[in-house]
Amino acid sequence: MPLTREDFLAFGEVIEADHARSHLINEGRTRRFHALATSVPGEDGEAILSIFRGTPWPSPVTIRMLERHPLGSQAFVPMERHPWLLVVADAPRADACRCFLARGDQGVQIARGVWHHPLLVLQPAQDFLVVDRAGEGNNLEEVWFSDGEAATLAPV
Repeated sequence: MPLTREDFLAFGEVIEADHARSHLINEGRTRRFHALATSVPGEDGEAILSIFRGTPWPSPVTIRMLERHPLGSQAFVPMERHPWLLVVADAPRADACRCFLARGDQGVQIARGVWHHPLLVLQPAQDFLVVDRAGEGNNLEEVWFSDGEAATLAPV
């Protein structure tokens, strides 16, 4: 399904240039799309910026695991205008997975503790600016599905 603010609300925030949340700066030469998401680094942590370079998974994509970050949110913003896929779930089970098709000008802020699959790109390589948490504590939980349990994404 296409990525929309309304459909993704239970999992976090969509990050996209929203004219209603913008204003001109720099003598009218730059439009600032202001505060499109709020990083939640959690206790005893700090927000960090990284670049993730994703490569495609074999097609059709078989979802066999999910991960979540219990100590902070995680934002993904594509650095190139190529569509990409996002799989999230309200529980760590194959039958709970929901797949969104994000436009190349849309990013997401995955809320703290939301189950999701690792980065799914459709290009040979695609870079993302990622904002997430660094600090003490285990901020990664992974759940691998039982043998025979999986969600499959149709070839694209």
